[in-house]
Formats: sequence, structure tokens, C-alpha cells
Amino acid sequence: MKRTSTISRPIEIVFRFIGMWPDSAYSTFCWLIYMTTMVIVQYFQYAYVLAHFDLSDIPLLMDCLGLTLAYTLAFVKLFVLWWKRRTFSYILTTMNRDWKDCVINDSYTSTMMSVADLSHRCTNVMISINALAAFFLSIGEHLLQSMNDADRVDNNSRQLPIKMEFPFDVSKSPVFECFLAGQFLYELLLASVVGMVNALLVSFVLHVSGQIDIMRQDLNEISNSKYDSSTSLIVIKGLIHRHQKIITLSENIESLFCYIALMQLLWNTLVICCTGFVIVIVSNGRLLPRIFDEEYLSFVLLQTIRADEGATTLIKSISFYIAITLEVFILCFVGEFLSAKSKTINDAVYESFWYNMPPTDSRILLFMLLRSQKRLTITAGKVVDLTLEGFTSIMRASASYVSVLNATY
Repeated sequence: MKRTSTISRPIEIVFRFIGMWPDSAYSTFCWLIYMTTMVIVQYFQYAYVLAHFDLSDIPLLMDCLGLTLAYTLAFVKLFVLWWKRRTFSYILTTMNRDWKDCVINDSYTSTMMSVADLSHRCTNVMISINALAAFFLSIGEHLLQSMNDADRVDNNSRQLPIKMEFPFDVSKSPVFECFLAGQFLYELLLASVVGMVNALLVSFVLHVSGQIDIMRQDLNEISNSKYDSSTSLIVIKGLIHRHQKIITLSENIESLFCYIALMQLLWNTLVICCTGFVIVIVSNGRLLPRIFDEEYLSFVLLQTIRADEGATTLIKSISFYIAITLEVFILCFVGEFLSAKSKTINDAVYESFWYNMPPTDSRILLFMLLRSQKRLTITAGKVVDLTLEGFTSIMRASASYVSVLNATY
């Protein structure tokens, strides 16, 4: 199937469903319904955290707090995207205009098609990883726990995968099954939305990368062909215009995601710390859930159930840890990729045969050379650039916090 956009169809469908896509029908109504649902879920999540806030039971606190903070981050990210919806609409309009130019000029089509294919593959991978994480956080954990329901004395001890504090009992059938199905659908949709936000950033940056490759392609045509002042000057003017479009598009992408990136780095450092701490203590066999009473269970049965709970907690925490770490890595890698790609413009201009041109034409390339020395980048709150070095710093900081918690627990 021939690609006609860098952004894949699933991204557009999900964003239309939650009312974030420009010019979609009933967008404000859909956005209000979805955000109101998130607020209600967050209320019951924080109610659970406050009701079970006990520093003597740090594993339980870290387990529920990590997921709650992650959902809060998703809410804030969607709110920022809605707040900057004009910038979002402008970026999409610019990308559609670039694809129309590719239809006019067939020499650009192959470059943009390869970029679009790569963008769609990355989107599918991120959706798959987030969907697996959502499965293990909800249905997967419940299925593993249900294997031991026959050995349990009290079925009222059943807990929902997403910890919430309700003013009524939800452990009895069929209320428990209804809430379980609702949490699964909510978790799956939220994980898809979070994955789509990351995939959207990747698609934007890959589109800029494709435009840079086209610009380098035009520079190579000037260098490889015999210089003709009349035709080459037209190409140079087109290069300047394309370079300015790339800079403007990159600045709009940075404006759209800079504050999202800042919250992602700060917030995910805490979430990675909480989840990593749970993984460490479960791996060491020190997570002893307190949801069972030893007065009603024998010691052997209690240890068996605790081991099963530790296994389910470990699987859930590892899948969640991978998904959260991947979010931070994608942001830092995309920033590093955009910076490295922008430097290739400088190299392509320098390697062109500018010395064979008349001084009046070579001076134009000189200005382009000077402008391309300022690399394109994505910042976290306009404070620090997103780089792979920053990703390693985040992982080191999270590991340090986990080691401190592990030593004090």
C-alpha cells in the first residue's frame, strides 16, 4: 500500500476517538468525556494511596504510587497537547503540504516513502509494547492470581489490578468482574494513547529527517552536475526556502513537546524509582503481602500464596518498568537523532562544490552553512537538550534512589 502520510492511521484513529485530532467531529465533547473519565479514575487511585499510606509497608506504597503517578503524567501530557492544539494543527498542515510537494516531484517520493514506512513500523512496535504492558497490568495479573483461587479461603480478598479505593465492596461477583473488564478497557486505551503520543513525536522527527534528506539530495545534484548559473541559482533558492521550513517545523515540534518532555523526565524518574524498588525487593523475596490472615490459613499455604503474589507482582512490575523506561529512551533518542541529522546539512553544504561557483552564489551557501551550524534539537522545558547522555543520567539517578530505598527498607 502506498504511503500518503508520515503519521500512521492508528495514531489518527486514536486521537480522533479522544477528540485531539484537528477538525474531527465532536472533538471538544469527546475530549471532555475522556478527560473526565481520567479525573474520576485518578480520584479513586489517590484515595487508595491516602487510605493505605503506611511507611512501614513501603512495597505496597511504591507499587500503587508508581502506577498512579504514571496515569497522572498521561493526563498532564494530554492536557498540554490540547492546550497547544493550534501548534499541533500547524505541524500537521505543514506535513500534508510537504507530501503534496512529493506528489509533484517524483524524485522526492522514494525518500519520503522510506521515512513513512519506518515511522509506521516504529508506531506498531510502540503500540505492541504498551499493549503488552497493559495486559500484564490488568488481565495478566488477574489470570495468574485466579490460578490459586481454589486454594484461598476467602474470595473477598480479591483485588483489582489498578488499586482504587471505593466507598463500597467490589470484591464480590458480578461487581468485581464488571470493574475488572472496565479497568482492562481503560488501561488498554490509556496505554494506546500514551504510545500514540510517543509515536507522534517519532513521526514528526522522522518527517523532518526526510525533509533534510531531500535537501541533501538537492545539494548533491548541484555538486554532481555541471554548474549552470541559471538553473543552480533556482535550486539554491529552493534549498533556502526548504531549510527555513525545516527550521520552522522543528521549532514548532520543540514548542509542542518541550514541556511534555520536561514532565516526562522528572515524573518518570520517580516512577522508574518506585517500580525498580518493587522489582528489587520482590526479586530478593522480601515482598510479603498482608492481604491474608494467618489465623485462617496454615503456614505452608500462606507461603505458597505469598510466592504466587510475588511472581505476579514481579511480572507486572517488569512489564511496567520496560514501558516507562522505553518512554524516556524514545524522548532522548529522538532528540539525539534530530540533532545528529541537522548536522548533516552543514556537512552536505561544506562538501558541495561551492568553490566552483561564482562568488555571488557561493555567498548564499555560506549563509546556509552558518545557519546550519546551530543544530536542531528538542529540549526539556527549554532547559536541557534531550540526548542519550541525559537518558543515562536519569537511569543512574533512579538506580541511586532505588539503592537508598533498598538499604533503608
